[in-house]
Parts: sequence; structure tokens; C-alpha cells
Amino acid sequence: MGQPKIRKIATPGDIPPAAPLDGARRPFMYGKLHRVTVTEARVDYVGSITVDPLMLRASGILPYTRVDVVNVANGNRLQTYVIEGREGAGDCCLNGAAAHLFSPGDLAIIMAYEDVPAEDLPGRESVAVMVDGANRVTEIWTYTTPSPEDVGDSCRHGEVFARSA
Repeated sequence: MGQPKIRKIATPGDIPPAAPLDGARRPFMYGKLHRVTVTEARVDYVGSITVDPLMLRASGILPYTRVDVVNVANGNRLQTYVIEGREGAGDCCLNGAAAHLFSPGDLAIIMAYEDVPAEDLPGRESVAVMVDGANRVTEIWTYTTPSPEDVGDSCRHGEVFARSA
């Protein structure tokens, strides 16, 4: 291992232009269920998270897809896979060992990813599905990934989430 190449940065103008994107594959968050209410936590089940198919369709998340699940109440985060619940029932049930990290009534964020060649990321859309307290889909937000040159044009610092009615 050699020594790192160090470039001193005194002002923002000293930051070099973004490197061109190549064929390296990067995980891309394509679908998210935002602040879903956990309806059940069942230890005596073989793993996974059960989700209402209406939410899955709205987000583009397919059954058996690996997802990250974040507990808004306590910060727990885990990876599991999705199975279908009852359509229209608002199901969001953590199963198996994951049930120890969530309780009914907790809010969860469920995120699905895909590996995408880096050069295909600019312009790619990511979907965030908003639900009400009964896990009924109320809004679908779509974000477009910027090119490296356009990073910084859509600052979201300080955004506060307000649950849809």
C-alpha cells in the first residue's frame, strides 16, 4: 500500500468536478414505505415482514425482496424479506426474531434496493409511499436521481415529515 494522494481544499471552488460515472454497480433505493404502523410482531413465525399488497404495489416492492426495516420509535434496523399480507387490511407484521425489535403501534420505514450500474443512476426514479395511521396509501412521492454535476440543486435539509391525512 502506498501513501494516499492528498489534495488540500481551502475553498469550495477547490473541490474538483464530479468524477464520471462508470459501470460499477451501486445499491439504489428504488422503493420505500414511509412511517408504516406496525400492526403485529409475531415471534412464532419463520422470519420476514408481512406487508399489505396494496402498499407493495404502490412502492414497486415484490414479495421475497430483501428490505431494510427501520423502527422510528427506537432506532432498531434490520434486513429481512417481504411476504404478502391480506390485501386492504393494512398489514405490517414483523415475524420471527425481528419481532423482538418492534411492537404493535411502532412506526417503521421499509426500504428496498436494487443494484444499478452507476452510469444508469442519473434520472432514475425512487418512490416513497406515504400512508395514514391505518396503513392506507395516501400519497406516492417520486424523486429523480441527479447527475453528479447536479448534486446540491435540490437541498432537502430541514424537511419535516407531516403525516398525510
